[in-house]
Amino acid sequence: MAKFQSFSIALLVCVIVSNHIVVDANISKNMAITWGNSRSKIEGDSLQLVLDQSTGSGAKSKRDFLFGSFEALIKLVPGDSAGVVTAYYLSSTGSAHDEIDYEFLGNVSGQPYTIHTNIFTQGVGNREQQFRVWFDPTTDFHNYTIHWNPNAVVWYIDGIPIRVFRNYEKQRIGFPNKQGMRVYTSLWNADDWATQGGRVKTNWANAPFTASFRHFRPRACYWNGVASISQCAAKSPANWWTSPAYAQLSAPQLAKLNEIQQNYMIYDYCKDTKRFNGQMPPECYRRQF
Repeated sequence: MAKFQSFSIALLVCVIVSNHIVVDANISKNMAITWGNSRSKIEGDSLQLVLDQSTGSGAKSKRDFLFGSFEALIKLVPGDSAGVVTAYYLSSTGSAHDEIDYEFLGNVSGQPYTIHTNIFTQGVGNREQQFRVWFDPTTDFHNYTIHWNPNAVVWYIDGIPIRVFRNYEKQRIGFPNKQGMRVYTSLWNADDWATQGGRVKTNWANAPFTASFRHFRPRACYWNGVASISQCAAKSPANWWTSPAYAQLSAPQLAKLNEIQQNYMIYDYCKDTKRFNGQMPPECYRRQF
């Protein structure tokens, strides 16, 4: 991740080249609250989402993108947050949408948060991996990054890769590469499924619940319609995400990824043979990293 981090620092300057964007450091210029609780707010480079018994809240980016890096610093709901879900994800629109998810499932005090990841292509998901957090995500902000290029999607936490989904489109396995996606955040009540399969309900005596976001950085290619499919995937200096350095993880990154998956993964759809009646999704037989 060292190369990725050094490149990120260099990109903090506000530059626009062709249809490629390097945003300036301000959430208010890049996102807007789109629904929900009136106490939610954006101030400068800070976003606060609020959930109470009447409603949750959400925000989204002002532009659509295709490929790049999407990072945010997030501090999750503290204390007894059972039933509460904080989401940070990319999505297109429509029934055949693409989507790349981070969802953070709340907990009863003293129990660790669950990190839920998923990916949809052409409206088809069911590709979940879940992890237990190895730190307290409620006491400070942590960096959650989705890195998306024509080769793969990589989920990072504080610079550590936790999951990879590679492009096997040539083997007729869906991959999100033909629809522009916006970045969304939301805070909502999901006590019908989120905590221990819905057995633990939201304790509204603890409301309002608040999740905080800072430093939202989409360093990515603008979606400008169908022409962007080839433009954003082209191997050129402007499309830094297509360079060989981002084609696969480095040896140290792979070591970290394996450590996280061995020690903190609690669910992998590719190991859930009962769910798929033995007919596992085809990517489960392919190398992901």
